Amino acid sequence: MKAVVYQRFGGPEVLEVMELPDPRVNVDGVLVRVKAAALNPADLGVQADESSFETYFPAVPGWDVAGVVERAGPGAAEFSPGDEVIGYVRGPVAHRNGAYAEKVSADVRTLARKPSGMSWAAAAGLPLGGLTALQALRALALSPGETLLVHGAAGGVGSLAVQLAVSRGIRVIGTAGSPGNLAYVRSLGASAVRYGPGVVSRVLDVVPGVDAVLDGAGLGAVASTSDLVRPGVRVASIAEFSFPGVIPVFARLASGDLATLAELASSGVLSVRVARTFPLASAAEAQLLLASGRAEGKVVLIP
Repeated sequence: MKAVVYQRFGGPEVLEVMELPDPRVNVDGVLVRVKAAALNPADLGVQADESSFETYFPAVPGWDVAGVVERAGPGAAEFSPGDEVIGYVRGPVAHRNGAYAEKVSADVRTLARKPSGMSWAAAAGLPLGGLTALQALRALALSPGETLLVHGAAGGVGSLAVQLAVSRGIRVIGTAGSPGNLAYVRSLGASAVRYGPGVVSRVLDVVPGVDAVLDGAGLGAVASTSDLVRPGVRVASIAEFSFPGVIPVFARLASGDLATLAELASSGVLSVRVARTFPLASAAEAQLLLASGRAEGKVVLIP
């Protein structure tokens, strides 16, 4: 099979396409023919930093996948050849068997049924962002009628958090930068305010205060609205953990959560915006677009 690999740590420039043997399938695993693999900032971080995880070369990046089961192990009764699936295929070793490839081997616990009616590219963008958003809202323990401020509300995690919160009767204020992203946040059912100097005043023009803050952006977002954090306001972040009381959020693989996300997407509660797709041979270009921060939506590889 063809796969995108790196054989030393670095940025997009270390990526190359290589012919590799098909991944081995465990007794309780399946072999998935990849239809789409979504990129995430974590891909870049792990690829650049040898201290992040144990790594063996050649390493294949990518944790988010959508595809078709090609072969199932004898202990993988949950899936059969031909089943359409999505997965968060992160293992204990960094990028040993990643999704930037024509095929990926996956434990059945990392997979869920692909949402019906969702494109392959959009479906591939659901697992990591969706797990992070769902688990962040759970950590914030929001109730219907409360108000949530989401930083990076047009991003991969933020946009899904907005949709999940709105579906639960939570009022959402979302920050974003560009006019296109502000319009997108409004289309998800949130009030949108421009990020940057004066953001606190713009939030207070919309609501008298907030009950919780979810930072899906980093880059000083928590500090920028610290004046809104009165006693009782909960704050969670996927990127900045140094502020007292901030709840750190890391996506944890939970097959029940992944199945819930797939069901919500099938019912139309959740959608994923795709900015651009690339072939495997252009994976470095795709990573450069992701790193630029200019992609309005998910960046996805199509083998």
